[in-house]
Amino acid sequence: MVAADDRVPARTRIVLADVVRGDSPSEHTRTELAQQTRVGEALVRGLVRAQLSLALRLWLVVAVGLGGLPWLFAIAPSVSRVTVFGVHLPWALLAVISFPFLVTVGWAYVRLAERNEQDFTNLIRRPER
Repeated sequence: MVAADDRVPARTRIVLADVVRGDSPSEHTRTELAQQTRVGEALVRGLVRAQLSLALRLWLVVAVGLGGLPWLFAIAPSVSRVTVFGVHLPWALLAVISFPFLVTVGWAYVRLAERNEQDFTNLIRRPER
């Protein structure tokens, strides 16, 4: 008597065409990345540089946008005496305007960083010629 665990597995039919299939060009690029060859390292380094460049550019926007406010008030002291709804303009700019500005810059960074990553993914999946 044969137990249920001792059953012989079903036969599998192997066709030569299934075994002898070549790697697609995009597979080659993914292999370069996975094996960390010089080509793969160059591709990843390009992505890191693009992300770093984006971060530095948006940091410059924030530094000029928020860091320029003290310069504005130092150069034009009359601007710092202006009141908006009973609040001095420097406080209004720092308390009210700075948060939407930072949220907008953060949103732009995420969107552009995702675009960089999508470009990198498209480069990896693009067929080589």
